Amino acid sequence: MEDDIYSLHAETCKVFSNPVRIRLLELMRDGKWHPVGEMQKTGGYGQANLSQHLSVMRGRGAIYSKKEGRQVFYRISDMRIIRAFDLIRAVISSGAKARGRLLEKGGY
Repeated sequence: MEDDIYSLHAETCKVFSNPVRIRLLELMRDGKWHPVGEMQKTGGYGQANLSQHLSVMRGRGAIYSKKEGRQVFYRISDMRIIRAFDLIRAVISSGAKARGRLLEKGGY
């Protein structure tokens, strides 16, 4: 049972280990529905590339999709994802500052 949890955790984290997907989550961080065209234009992604990334994210439950007419919209499924990303970014930022201080002192 515990191994299953670790495996699921690892598989979920793989979804968020791609810079394009992280950027897409950043574009959707307001929790609102966003049309594919908007994400394509804002992110500068090709249709096929964007579609592939959105499909992976949707398949893992990180985002929801809905269709209105011919347009498809996406939004984050759980805003705790954004909170987790903000925490990771804070850790990265404080680590970078600490490394900078070490470099200034001649360490590292």
